[in-house]
Amino acid sequence: MPEQKFDLIVIGGGPGGYVAAIRAAQLGMNTALVESTHLGGICLNWGCIPTKALLRCSEINHLLNNASEFGFTIKEFFFDFKKIIERSRGVAKQLAGGVQHLLKKNKVTVIDGYGKLAGQGKVTVEKDGKTIDTLSAPHIIIATGARARELPGLEADGKLVWSYKEAMVPETMPKSLLVVGSGAIGIEFASFYHNMGAKVTVIEVMDRILPVEDEEISKFAHKQFKKQGLTIHTGAKVTKLEKGKDNVTAHIDIDGKAEKITVDRVIVAVGITGNVEDIGLDKMPKIKVDRGHIIVNEWSQTGESGVYAIGDVAGPPWLAHKASHEGVICVEKIAGKNDIHPLETSNIPGCTYCTPQIASVGLTEKAAIEKGHKVKVGRFPFMANGKAIALGEPEGMVKTVFDAKTGELLGAHMVGAEVTELIQGYGIAKTLETTEIELMHTIFPHPTLSEMMHESVLDAYGRAIHF
Repeated sequence: MPEQKFDLIVIGGGPGGYVAAIRAAQLGMNTALVESTHLGGICLNWGCIPTKALLRCSEINHLLNNASEFGFTIKEFFFDFKKIIERSRGVAKQLAGGVQHLLKKNKVTVIDGYGKLAGQGKVTVEKDGKTIDTLSAPHIIIATGARARELPGLEADGKLVWSYKEAMVPETMPKSLLVVGSGAIGIEFASFYHNMGAKVTVIEVMDRILPVEDEEISKFAHKQFKKQGLTIHTGAKVTKLEKGKDNVTAHIDIDGKAEKITVDRVIVAVGITGNVEDIGLDKMPKIKVDRGHIIVNEWSQTGESGVYAIGDVAGPPWLAHKASHEGVICVEKIAGKNDIHPLETSNIPGCTYCTPQIASVGLTEKAAIEKGHKVKVGRFPFMANGKAIALGEPEGMVKTVFDAKTGELLGAHMVGAEVTELIQGYGIAKTLETTEIELMHTIFPHPTLSEMMHESVLDAYGRAIHF
């Protein structure tokens, strides 16, 4: 078959791949995007977007159950779980269609099939077990994403033991649930099902939940989850799963003590691993893989000339917005632009959309100290903020970490209502290399939740006004 020639080929249509393809087209490159399953990738179809649609429904259910706090009496209401799932899938479908439109608008050639490296500058495309296309380009970007990591004995079976995918499209609402893993994915599902009425237990092998977050924030969130009624065991692991006809009995080791718990379903959320298999890496011996992820330099270049890797397949942090930004930097470097900088991972915000929400950027207090910084730390509670009280959301806090000598903002950590919408303010501040002085002199509108960001900065320097 005739070989199609391009300036750039992108393998994978997730938030890294499709953004890279669009930016390349904007820069005048003849670009092909190869995607085998669905445009938008896991994030749009089975991750970030549909889970937020589900969590929105659980927030509404939570509000309705607590309507009396706002002066409303609702004698009776019901939810249709099937419609909640259908709405989530509809949101994902709508946005996937939007990605298709954007690629067409930017004249990116989209090829429906499974892309594999086939030697220097070449990619083959397979569909239904047959090679349907051969492509060539001087530059190839691998953006194949990642999948859920499995532990021996805890493999998802799609019925009683779920991965994230099954957890998003259950046929019925479980009455009880065990979540293995308390990272962002595990905690979001725990929060969703708890707010929908399930009895939820969370098992975490580390000594605290949300282990990548600041320790103080993790402890605050743990306290709030327990207050809501979630059962959480840290320093624990599941040693065995016994499957019944329609339930699962989990054998759990909690600090050396053996216990059993029987639940309707189990969700396993113990991390992810990159999709590096069967993509032709054997044809490129200079491309190295470490613990399931392709090794790249600061410009996303692999060890093979003209081959790049971005997003989850290239390692942590495993975030859609990291993948997209990485894709733009990679393409602009290929295009020879001089006004670009390597991705600074400490400027990437992380968000967890549970109740309460958690958001952070930069170094935790402990990490800053371990790096040799003398720090100034500021804190401000939601209960001292007028907007938070008016919203009926008085539980939360904002924490800021500064270098005591230079005033550099090293990190910001937040827990409470809408903090995932607030964290970008600190993200901008870090990108601009802002010090405490600029933040102190910034005027925050009143009444808003954002005022707590200002007050936390003031508190770090003994100048808080409202607490």
